Amino acid sequence: MTLAPSRLAASLRRRLRTSLGKRFSRFVPVAVASFAASQITLTLLLGPGHATAGISAIAAWFTGAAVSYILSRWAWERKGKPSLVRETLPFWAVSVGAAVVLTLTAKYANHEAMRMGLSHAARVLFVDGAYLAANCVTFLARFVIFHYVLFADRGSSSAAVDVPPEAASPSPPAGTDPARVALATAGDDEVAGRGARR
Repeated sequence: MTLAPSRLAASLRRRLRTSLGKRFSRFVPVAVASFAASQITLTLLLGPGHATAGISAIAAWFTGAAVSYILSRWAWERKGKPSLVRETLPFWAVSVGAAVVLTLTAKYANHEAMRMGLSHAARVLFVDGAYLAANCVTFLARFVIFHYVLFADRGSSSAAVDVPPEAASPSPPAGTDPARVALATAGDDEVAGRGARR
């Protein structure tokens, strides 16, 4: 009975050690911080601020996107000045796509809440719930785009399959003459070639 949960936990630990798992586990707190900033902005503008659902959603999106941009660079361990063409502009293009989804969701939820005759407090909660659901969908979509496109490692093929660089190209043992290793490898290839001709 306890074997299944322990196998599941071991499998989960293995997956979290991969490049994808590491990035996902770092992106989760990024998404939480971004969502918190966005949700607080939405609630304050829509509730006490009495702003429209559209304006509240756009302001909330911008706040969350700014937090997400700064922290996403940390999640994918990007250092130094970001590339405008390869990183900054594509990030904001993806974020604008998310903004469209979030704004339309907030406006639709607000319209539905008013149609149902909900009180102001209930309407804010209803819109917040819809906004949360839409944020979950855009979170997954953004992670896939960020990991496989925007912040993708464009290095060697060994990086793509989560093989450490030192394992991909093993170095000869310490104290070994590189020229002797090259000659031995060439000799092995010649023997293999003669065996294949037979």
